[in-house]
Amino acid sequence: MTDFPGSPDSAARERDAAESASAFAHPAVAPDRTAAYGDHPDQVVDFYAPRDGRTGAPLVVLLHGGAWRSPYDRAHVSPLADFLARRGFAVANVEYRRGGDDIPRQRDGAEPGAGSVGPVAGRWPETFDDVAAALDAMPALASRELPGADVRRIVVSGHSAGGHLALWAAARHVLPEGSPWRLPAPPSLRGVVALAPIADFATAVGLGVCGGAVTQLLGSEAGSVLDGDAGAVLGGDAGSALGGDAGAVLGGDAGSALGGDAVAVERAAHADPGVLLPTGIATAIVHGVEDIVVPPAVSEAYVDAAARSGETVGLTLLGGVGHFPLIDPSADACAVVAEELAQLAW
Repeated sequence: MTDFPGSPDSAARERDAAESASAFAHPAVAPDRTAAYGDHPDQVVDFYAPRDGRTGAPLVVLLHGGAWRSPYDRAHVSPLADFLARRGFAVANVEYRRGGDDIPRQRDGAEPGAGSVGPVAGRWPETFDDVAAALDAMPALASRELPGADVRRIVVSGHSAGGHLALWAAARHVLPEGSPWRLPAPPSLRGVVALAPIADFATAVGLGVCGGAVTQLLGSEAGSVLDGDAGAVLGGDAGSALGGDAGAVLGGDAGSALGGDAVAVERAAHADPGVLLPTGIATAIVHGVEDIVVPPAVSEAYVDAAARSGETVGLTLLGGVGHFPLIDPSADACAVVAEELAQLAW
């Protein structure tokens, strides 16, 4: 999953590999209950009850990452779900439809970008259909499956591509008019805690995050505004090239980043958290400074966009931490995640 442009040095790659191995070494934890929110096999939610048996526990809705691609499913964050349940939360671990080898195109006549490797990222519109449906059904599902959960205190969280979906789920009331996922009022959430999220599409495309996953999600033929080689354009050092201002490099506009692809630009208006602001929903982001999968510049661009809209988003940058410790129960970063969730939930 490491696709950060600019050729990170061997130490950075070794750190990422070790952190990934640790996070994925935990065996999957079986849920207490599983319930469907639709007819497709991927339209299911695994529920974890608070391990101390408490009632009135806040509910964390967890959206897994994996670049919206099918090889990664909810099982890899089940240890995190169990970790949070042991911290007194009720947890709903949501599955949703993702891109796979069975998707030859994301729109009529459009093949995956030439630089794509492996499964296409996401299903359009199914990925968004599913997240919207799961969140809409959640109060009733959780009340039935986890009677001890307090569905008046829901915090949505997600990691990486799941962090994108968590931010998106909290912004459905500010989607463009006519969007099939638009809500008439803000969702009833206590807040969002996004973990290393793909939060700003223009910045993510410019950095080549996850092998062009954003452009694949949107069905773009652009592949990347940087022709698949962000590292070369950014001089091999995304951080210094961005100079702390992704907007300056990328024009601050997902449309230009998507190479003017009309379909992708239209879809981005319905899917990019960086343009769906302000939300009025309490939002916190946790990101590792050493993340070479989704660089912290992506979150920083979102926080900057929120500030321009008049909204404050909390950003916690963890030194010496990469992409995967945020979902690794054996890592200290996971305790930070739990604390951020607690601050919004209780």
